[in-house]
Amino acid sequence: MHRFDELDMKLLYELTADGSISVPTLSKKLGINASVLYSRIKRLMKKKLIKKFTIEIDDSLLGIGVKASVGINRDPKFKDSIHKKFMETNEVVSISEVTGRFDIMIKVYAKNLEALHSVVIEKIGKIEGIQNTETFVELQKTDKEPVYLTQ
Repeated sequence: MHRFDELDMKLLYELTADGSISVPTLSKKLGINASVLYSRIKRLMKKKLIKKFTIEIDDSLLGIGVKASVGINRDPKFKDSIHKKFMETNEVVSISEVTGRFDIMIKVYAKNLEALHSVVIEKIGKIEGIQNTETFVELQKTDKEPVYLTQ
């Protein structure tokens, strides 16, 4: 495990809050020389703690009105082919193998409940090896900063 100091953690906190903040602005905010920050950020990327800088999208503006998690039980013989089918399904945005009563949990984005129903029944339910599904529609979501990012 890598060791990260207080400055590394402050950098992560600030960059998580605003990944587009400029290094000079960050330098003023933290009271640290900009060249030190550039090298620290580069080091954190090299160590793969920072994987990428990205944007956050308001999905509703793109017509995504429903998000759901779908718990799935599958025949183990079809594990790879099911995973491949999920990767080919545009509405599936994440796939996790899990412990518990399901084998897989997938996250599905859809325009509305009718479209979600269609994806679950017509696309997911008809994949060979799928034994059963249970859909959990997201009613409300609150994101919370991970404990390691609190100052």
